[in-house]
Order: sequence, then C-alpha cells, then structure tokens
Amino acid sequence: MFVILIVVGLPAAALPVAAVWLRRRYLVVTVRGESMLPTYQPGERVLVRRTSARFLHTGQVVVLNGPQQIIKRVAAAPGDPIPKETVPALSTAPGTRVPAGHLVLLGDNPTRSHDSRDSGYFTTDRLVGVVLRKMG
Repeated sequence: MFVILIVVGLPAAALPVAAVWLRRRYLVVTVRGESMLPTYQPGERVLVRRTSARFLHTGQVVVLNGPQQIIKRVAAAPGDPIPKETVPALSTAPGTRVPAGHLVLLGDNPTRSHDSRDSGYFTTDRLVGVVLRKMG
C-alpha cells in the first residue's frame, strides 16, 4: 500500500513543476491588427515558444514586446545580409550585414504593417519568441 501511494502521489507533485516549466517556455498570444494578413487573422491565437535571437532565421514569425506586442516575419537576423533593396529605411545603413542585437522584421501585409520598411531595425532585447502554430 505504501509503494502505491508514493507512485500515485508523484505525478500530482510534479504537476506544478511541469506547469511552471511550460509557462516559462511557451505562451499564447492573440493577434491584433492586420499586419500579418493573410497568414494570421486579427483575433487568432498563436502558440509562441520563448527563444533567443541566436536561434532565429529568415522566414520565421516572431513576437516582440513593446508598448504592445507585435508579430512580424524575420526578413534578416543578426549576421544576415541587410535587405537594403526591399527595406527603404535601411537603404543607407552602414555595412552589409545586420548588426548583432538587431533584426529586420516585415509584416506579411505591407499596406497595413508598421515594420522595418518604415522604422529600420528592431532590437533583439524585445524578442519574446517564435510562433509555432495557430491555436484551434
């Protein structure tokens, strides 16, 4: 009887630890605005895995903190070539590579997106994580 109580009690004790781990690693974000149409609709919820900028690559969709959370696609990560021809705000940026600590981010809907085309680089210290998938 004693062994059964220990085995049954162990999963219940591990539940809070697992919940804390999951909350630190993942979060759910609600899409606001139309900057990522048609990929993500306003009001859709997405699953985000927290990560650092060193694991980012072109094409991933990321969430950044700020006055409001924003969701954009990575056009260039640190060390990638600066896409000067497609990002007017960076046409006169020094160098040829995106500097460390910076990202070039674009919305999928350019007419409704405030992104690197307008404001240049975003800093990696604002990075929350990478979008993994839409939530049902």
